[in-house]
Amino acid sequence: MQIDGLAAIVTGGASGLGGATAEMLAARGARVAIFDLNEELGTAKAKAIGGSFHKVNVVDEDEVSQAIAEAEGLHGKARILVNCAGIGPPAKVIDRDGNPLPLAKFASIINVNLIGTFNVLSKFAARIQAEDPVGEERGVIINTASVAAYEGQIGQAAYAASKGGIVGMTIPIAREFARSGIRVCTIAPGLFLTPLLASLPEEAQRSLGAQVPFPSRLGDPSEYAKMAFSIIDNPMLNGETIRLDGAIRMAPK
Repeated sequence: MQIDGLAAIVTGGASGLGGATAEMLAARGARVAIFDLNEELGTAKAKAIGGSFHKVNVVDEDEVSQAIAEAEGLHGKARILVNCAGIGPPAKVIDRDGNPLPLAKFASIINVNLIGTFNVLSKFAARIQAEDPVGEERGVIINTASVAAYEGQIGQAAYAASKGGIVGMTIPIAREFARSGIRVCTIAPGLFLTPLLASLPEEAQRSLGAQVPFPSRLGDPSEYAKMAFSIIDNPMLNGETIRLDGAIRMAPK
């Protein structure tokens, strides 16, 4: 799918992987709507790329529907969706005092990462399924999982479950949307220099990067954006989860 002239939505687009993707799409001629909760960063990013910012909780059905409609009024009907919104706080099943993880904390991670992703993609697809195709397809959806979906570390039970759910729903949704000409892929990044890791001391960043076989460093968000571009650009990429991780296989902790 050609990006130039199309409307796009990026959740979690205020910074990190989503921010780099929003920049990439805008640089290639897309009209980009950023969905995020961080109003300060989101507004600044939208201004920098000539897009729009929409304060959205991806778990809220009404907010998502309203934001998609608002973005459509500004940019036209979006044909590209990249879901990067997510959270990843550590949460052991049993803490050091022997207490089980509160169910609400487990559920909150599942809600944002998995249910939020589904919420946005389902409403996005519903608005374009009957539209005229752009070339041979009507749209592209890219979701963000993690290598934790395959090798979750200790303390990542909820996070790994949420990302495993994204991987698991990729092929059935791609099969369902095939009749509408909407492609669905997932990127599973490894260790990337997101705002969370960027806040760590430089020595800690180097130590984490050294765990990656090659290149032995943290991934740059622009490299995630390059993968997103490849998926959008190549119509034969569909129903696939692509690991973007420098060949890392995560240790237990």
